[in-house]
Amino acid sequence: MNTFQKAIAKIDEINSKDPVKEIYQGKEVSKELLYSMRMTDKLDAFQPNASEHLKIAARAQHIGRWEIPRSEYPMDRVGYLRWREELKKLHAEITSGILEELGYDQVFIEKVIHLIRKKQLKTDEETQTLEDVICLVFLENYFEDFSAKHEKKKIIDILRKTWRKMSKKGHDAAVQLNYSKDSLQLIQEAVLE
Repeated sequence: MNTFQKAIAKIDEINSKDPVKEIYQGKEVSKELLYSMRMTDKLDAFQPNASEHLKIAARAQHIGRWEIPRSEYPMDRVGYLRWREELKKLHAEITSGILEELGYDQVFIEKVIHLIRKKQLKTDEETQTLEDVICLVFLENYFEDFSAKHEKKKIIDILRKTWRKMSKKGHDAAVQLNYSKDSLQLIQEAVLE
């Protein structure tokens, strides 16, 4: 196993400890392990020549996420943003620890952290690619469940925010995904207005 494969294995080992489970292809899988595998699959399809540091950042996007529950923060926009910022710090900290342990140099580690922290969105090509992949994974795998739990106004707002974060290439990939009739209608309403 090379160093990159060891890094992926360590990320997966941590994410497999997520106590929240999902059924995927008839098997019980830790939620964040499944999410990280979906991130890798989507990155491979969206940007086949992605750099090693981008591949690691994508795989580690939600590493240890369950350690900071959303319920520990106020259930408003400010609380949500604080929670997300703390999560980014946690993901960066855990990932940099793994990479240091495996002997990656500081320049490489800083590149991974830069991506995980979503620095320079819209101006850094790799940060934008990662954001596109995050949005595509959400739309393809989590949007249906999300939309079933929330009122239409909130769904439209989230879709618009998601769309604004994406690049033209991301938009092009998003419209190619398979959606239910209801989801497609919501997306068209949010994006085409």
